[in-house]
Amino acid sequence: MANDNKKAFVEHITPRDENFSQWYTDVVTQADLMDYTPVRGSMALKPYGYRIWELIQAEADRRFKDTGHENVAMPMLIPESLLQKEADHVEGFAPEVAWVTHGGTEKLTERLAVRPTSETIFCTMYAKWIQSYRDLPMKYNQWCSVMRWEKSTRPFLRTSEFWWQEGHTMHATAEEAHEEALQMLHVYRELCEDVLSIPVFSGQKTEKEKFAGANITYSVEAMMQDGKALQAGTSHDFGTNFSEPFEVQYLDKDGKLKYCHETSWGVSTRLIGALIMTHGDERGLRLPPKVAPYQVVLLPIAFHKEGVLEKVKEVYNTLKDAGIRVKLDDRDYVSPGWKFNEWELKGVPLRLEIGPRDIANGVATCARRDVNEKFTLPLDNIAKGVQESLDDIQKNLFAIADKFKQERTKDVHNMQELEQQVNTGYARAMWCGERECEDKVKELTSATTRNIPFTQEPFGDKCVCCGKEAKTVIYFAKAY
Repeated sequence: MANDNKKAFVEHITPRDENFSQWYTDVVTQADLMDYTPVRGSMALKPYGYRIWELIQAEADRRFKDTGHENVAMPMLIPESLLQKEADHVEGFAPEVAWVTHGGTEKLTERLAVRPTSETIFCTMYAKWIQSYRDLPMKYNQWCSVMRWEKSTRPFLRTSEFWWQEGHTMHATAEEAHEEALQMLHVYRELCEDVLSIPVFSGQKTEKEKFAGANITYSVEAMMQDGKALQAGTSHDFGTNFSEPFEVQYLDKDGKLKYCHETSWGVSTRLIGALIMTHGDERGLRLPPKVAPYQVVLLPIAFHKEGVLEKVKEVYNTLKDAGIRVKLDDRDYVSPGWKFNEWELKGVPLRLEIGPRDIANGVATCARRDVNEKFTLPLDNIAKGVQESLDDIQKNLFAIADKFKQERTKDVHNMQELEQQVNTGYARAMWCGERECEDKVKELTSATTRNIPFTQEPFGDKCVCCGKEAKTVIYFAKAY
């Protein structure tokens, strides 16, 4: 059928092996996930991109509530005096803070920071809300946007303003706080692997790479298709670093005032960037069914013929009633080929085509986006067949990404091997634990430490950099 706009089905997407960065930008823009705004480094999420974020939110939020957390909302403006209370924290964020200096025409007596993160305001409020050991643990989370004045930006991966969640919890003991930090790291790993089909490395950040103001930072690190690392989520054990300057105390059972032990943890819209760079291909997005805005797109073929549209609508209602997110594309002003390309670009996991011949044979012709292969499903009990296919796509996308992760992770024994390996993936190395070696590796290779794995399987006794006695296994990689 005629297309009045005379627009190509799918505009050119740069091949990944030609220019991975441009490929990423092409997919982000052509899949209509976001658009650029007049504010430097800030983006507007469009409906399809925001729907992906909503689905990630829903999966994460359910897990937060299952682990005993409640949602709250804190103000976006933070008085400068609050930021100054924790020295390491303010020093770490100082270059990225955006300031409000005027209210209308009136100059403010104290500058207000547009929140880069909310530890300080949470602690201010916790100091008011926590009185006794009976109030603990206090486990709150908020969904919001934050502002960090980034020098170099890229949609989803690093923007001046981005959407995220930030959990902040208070506990009576160091042990409880540490357990909380590890528990939330496990939640993030589950979110990445079971929901986003992204395999990750879990472990502890080095002293150099930990969050400003934290005692310990844990992270989940993903590997993108260009071999670079993407920090997908972090969980922090603050100890009493914030509760002491903010006087967050509780009266214990023994009648003594004690400082609370705090944690903080967060994931952001960066996960959408991770989805694209983990699963995408030359046709565009490949979305795991659990976070696909439409898990199935239903296309009537030759729907001007008797009975076709009626049958397609029947299948649509069946799938919808089964809880499957399904889109009926009955546009009559674009060709089936146009629709195939458009929905492949948007990464819809499963496409169902139903025409006169399919109806006669009692089947739907199906196309899986993960492997770009066609097959048929019987129209009888179609919801069961579709759900089984979606489950298999979810698992297969993880298997593909996990195989890539394993193939691109190598043990290295010296700087020459490390420098070569970080050009294509992760380098697993032995490390002495000294900051000097960490800095030297970055200077010579542009790679940084990603994390120290919980399961230590030493494969040598000398540091990859200095040759002195090694203390731990660690991952190095170039990163976004």
